[in-house]
Amino acid sequence: MNSTTVPSSAPAAREDAATIGLIGLAHGTSHFHHMLLPPLFPVFIRDFGLSYSELGLLISVFFVISGVGQALAGFVVDRIGARPVLFAAMACFVASALAAASAQGYGGLMLSAGLAGLGNAPFHPADFTILNKRIAPARLGHAFSIHGISGNLGWAAAPVFLIGIHQASGSWRVAYLCAALVGLTVIALLALNREAIDDHHQAASPAGDQQQGEEHVLAFMKLPSVWLCFSFFFWSTAALSAIQGFASPALSRLYALPLSATAFVVTGYMLCGAVGMVIGGFLVARVARLERTIAAAMTLAAVLLLLTGSGLVPPYLAAVAVSLAGFGTGLAGPSRDMLIKRAAPPGATGRVYGMVYSGLDVGFAVAAPVFGSLMDHGLPGGVFQGAALTLFLGVASAGLVGRRLTQ
Repeated sequence: MNSTTVPSSAPAAREDAATIGLIGLAHGTSHFHHMLLPPLFPVFIRDFGLSYSELGLLISVFFVISGVGQALAGFVVDRIGARPVLFAAMACFVASALAAASAQGYGGLMLSAGLAGLGNAPFHPADFTILNKRIAPARLGHAFSIHGISGNLGWAAAPVFLIGIHQASGSWRVAYLCAALVGLTVIALLALNREAIDDHHQAASPAGDQQQGEEHVLAFMKLPSVWLCFSFFFWSTAALSAIQGFASPALSRLYALPLSATAFVVTGYMLCGAVGMVIGGFLVARVARLERTIAAAMTLAAVLLLLTGSGLVPPYLAAVAVSLAGFGTGLAGPSRDMLIKRAAPPGATGRVYGMVYSGLDVGFAVAAPVFGSLMDHGLPGGVFQGAALTLFLGVASAGLVGRRLTQ
């Protein structure tokens, strides 16, 4: 018996690794395009005479289109499959980069933002449908971990890539042409390995999928667990929005730290988050009550942010505390994604992930002006205290999801 088990498990592991790697690459590309325009905002102010308010509207357009599209994309994924939707999304990213490269003013940038939002919309329902259908249960936690890490790396890569090429070539249009080549290269890699992202393949076929045919396509929206997962994403993303957008200037005002020092806090937060995701991937396979892992990890992050917001921590230790808070949110990531999988009824994976992950876009869109207002009113400590509050609310949402799943 053992002689037949080893040969069969090794190819399965290689197939899973190929799928995880390709989906991670695609997810990193989607996060790269979150940051397609912001790194070169100063150039657009110079060349097109735009204001920061006009540039901020580009971000709003991205997240509004992505949020609405994400909720709808899950239905398309469940109807026609995730793989063709994934290729269409990648094509939108290429079109977005080309629109930016050829932009002659604000309209061209708005088109680029809209296309990037449209491309981003189906990513989570498509990615998680493929992972849940193809990856063996024992490796699914690690798949979620790699998926989250790749997103962080995509966020980190975009500014370096775009600003670096702009400075080296002297042309921001060349930077966006190179970004289009990145998208085309990823499309080529996905096409060459398309069998590894075929979501009609089942790693462990759920018996309930065949029993789902008579249920209404919107039946999943009646489930309280779906809306609790949505609220969890909303609250946890609100905290991320506070850190990404305002941690650096808030630390500078609260502790009189130079911006040259606080500028690295967001990078530290993301790197600590990546470490947390790696460890969180191992915890998923060993912990039955995932909401408890989420609660412990996010409470740790919230306490660190509360200490920072108090203004009582030594200045550079405060910057370290904010970075370490990323470890807690990262540790919770794989458990969060597995909790959503358990909450999704059979046959509705794409729809549930689409609806739940639209909470991410709503969280970004709503939280940014709220935390910006705290800065405008001279309350930099409120940025960290508010972020901690949203994390505690996220813990409450996850706890309610876990309670319903165990009833």
